[in-house]
Amino acid sequence: MTQAVSILLCALGGEGGGVLADWLVDVARIADYPAQATSIPGVAQRTGATTYYLEIYPVSNSQLKGQKPVLGLNPLPGRLDALVSSELLETARQIGNGFASSDRTCVISSSSRALTTAEKMVMGDGRRQEAPLLDVISANSLRHHVLDMASLCQQAGTMVSAVMLGAIAASGLLPFERRHYEAVLSGNSASAKASLRGFTLAFERVNLQREQATYVEKVLSPAAPKASLAFSLPTQVAQQFPQHSHELLALAFDRLVQYQNENYAQLMVTRLLKLKAIELASPGASADCPVTTEAIRWLALWMAFDDIIQVAHLKSKATRWQRVSNEVKLKEGELLKVYDHFKPGVPEIAAMLPSSWAQGLLRWDRARILKGKAAWSMPIKLARHSVVGLVSLRILAAMRALRPLGSRYATEQSLIEEWLEGIGQACLRSSALALEVARCGQLIKGYGSTNERGKDNLLHILRTVCQPATDKSVDAQAAVVAQIRKAALQDEKGQSFDLALLQHGAPARPVKEQPILWMKNPRVKQAS
Repeated sequence: MTQAVSILLCALGGEGGGVLADWLVDVARIADYPAQATSIPGVAQRTGATTYYLEIYPVSNSQLKGQKPVLGLNPLPGRLDALVSSELLETARQIGNGFASSDRTCVISSSSRALTTAEKMVMGDGRRQEAPLLDVISANSLRHHVLDMASLCQQAGTMVSAVMLGAIAASGLLPFERRHYEAVLSGNSASAKASLRGFTLAFERVNLQREQATYVEKVLSPAAPKASLAFSLPTQVAQQFPQHSHELLALAFDRLVQYQNENYAQLMVTRLLKLKAIELASPGASADCPVTTEAIRWLALWMAFDDIIQVAHLKSKATRWQRVSNEVKLKEGELLKVYDHFKPGVPEIAAMLPSSWAQGLLRWDRARILKGKAAWSMPIKLARHSVVGLVSLRILAAMRALRPLGSRYATEQSLIEEWLEGIGQACLRSSALALEVARCGQLIKGYGSTNERGKDNLLHILRTVCQPATDKSVDAQAAVVAQIRKAALQDEKGQSFDLALLQHGAPARPVKEQPILWMKNPRVKQAS
């Protein structure tokens, strides 16, 4: 038996919810379908919203041949086909009323917020977190479309009602064509044109979401053919590693080829083969080599550390120019200028020099700092769109051939070898402990002080926590390493890391030397 399509519209005061309901009724009449709408007024002070309930019978009047369907006046819990809301918390509140269901309801909501009175009354930050609200929508809808309607309204210069109409039209919920919706917005006035722009933006956004969802569903379907790897892995390399690690290994191999060259990628393979041999020779070894597989990702990321050369390479890539052009919506005939700002300091420059030169340069910079001067740096503004700017970036990127001569390259390779040796020693004791030591590779991330802090934390774990202990079993030690590693990733200052070290009886991190700078108080007059 054919059922009417039930829609609940929720809009705040002044957002045009009544206009939207009228538009949908007019669209149904233009397409010759039975429709009925009712409204329930909300209250002021952002403590509620005005809701509009519509039922549209999905059979045209011509097919009904004079018969009139009986349509309802109010929504029923769990029987709603669509919930459309202009505010995120209002969407969650209506779901809390029991109208939406995970087996039937399509939820269309804005991700933007209008703070409630209760949120504004809190002395501190009383805003509700968005993530739990989005989880509520996901758990209580058959499908959902969440988009930033506020930004679309601002971009089109219209009210949210037009944007909501476009989202409804693109959802495919109603048996109407796009021209039926656009007919109710037609007109030569500025407001009509703005409404049509808002409708178009929302229609395209929701339509894109539907296409992406269809593609993902198709790819994840068991019957769907598996996509071929975008990166190729040499056959000789692939034969030496388990099948399940080939995809990750191909990505790592390609990354290092682009970062340096194929010989550098082969160095990664050599390191992994050495680790694999140790793992297979350890007690309770598995043919799947979980420790070696875990090390692939973090080893490749560490070996492809960020430096000036890598930054220049990324900024001069043609794909970056295309991405920026798409982001600013560059049109034909328009000019685009991109300026890149650099501020390399002594550590960045010293990293490219041989060790002896680098140490001298670093000593000079430290002496400056001890005298109360700021660390030396060289601000650069480079026009990426100009020939000179692009050529400068490409020349700097081409200096990757000289990277192995730099002091940082030697330092990074030495630290990598120490980490891999720590994994190997842990393998001889326990696969579980070795796996946790391998996972510590994720502590190495970012650049500058963040990267240095991650390396210091990793080395501290290797040199203290992972050493053989007589007061705990190997499995307990593996659990301790896991807890300390997670603590090191929680905050930038490392307070959680220090607390975890103390809780498990590990030595605290050594305090780094910091220069003490004495500053004159300008308000104190000098004695004559």
